[in-house]
Amino acid sequence: MNTVRTVSDTKRSFYSTHTRPINTIYRRVVEELMVEMHLLSVNADFSYNPIYALGVVTAFERFMQGYQPERDKDSIFKALCQAVGSDPARYRQDAERLGTFAKSLSPQELIQWLSGTSHVDGYGDLQEQIKALANNPNSKYSRLLAIGVFSLLELSNPELVKDEKQRVEALKEIATTLHLPEDKLNKDLELYRGNVEKMNQALIVMADMLAAERKKREKRAAEQNATVVAQSPDTPQDTASPGS
Repeated sequence: MNTVRTVSDTKRSFYSTHTRPINTIYRRVVEELMVEMHLLSVNADFSYNPIYALGVVTAFERFMQGYQPERDKDSIFKALCQAVGSDPARYRQDAERLGTFAKSLSPQELIQWLSGTSHVDGYGDLQEQIKALANNPNSKYSRLLAIGVFSLLELSNPELVKDEKQRVEALKEIATTLHLPEDKLNKDLELYRGNVEKMNQALIVMADMLAAERKKREKRAAEQNATVVAQSPDTPQDTASPGS
């Protein structure tokens, strides 16, 4: 009898793979993403697809901006995917392929491709996976899938997603095409966009704090250096002129 993997099992796997401490500010981001991916991975109605992969990669990169040390980010991402029994290389490759492809299309061309009414050589495998998603009435919707949908539009036309009317209309078309719950899609993306904005603001604040702290250190170092120079026995001293 197969035992369903628990959240604790996934966390244990993650921390045995990525053994370095995680920056406190980002630990919540990592653990929330880990739990979300875990719950999907053990759901019988969930199936991997390239839009979901793009959502995972985009969410990770957006919310891990500014992480230090930078070199640990790749290790954290790999551990996240492996902890839920997935291949991190596949996520990266599918996200990059789909993202690059979206950049070459207008939003309307993208929607036509997603619907299967147009075909492009070299991307048939991705299109088949998306077709399977759309044709499965029991397919599991997720916030990460919604982020993948938004990323497709953003890559296709960055200006479109800034215009509320155009964005809502495009999302409605995609929701209809892929049989996604439109209300949930819009609510999840509104929350996502708000969180991205908060993260961007937090990064600005952190950058300002680091710059201010660096200036303080430089000022202290300069003052200490000036004191050492002044107290050095080799420092020329003013002497009185003869007969003064």
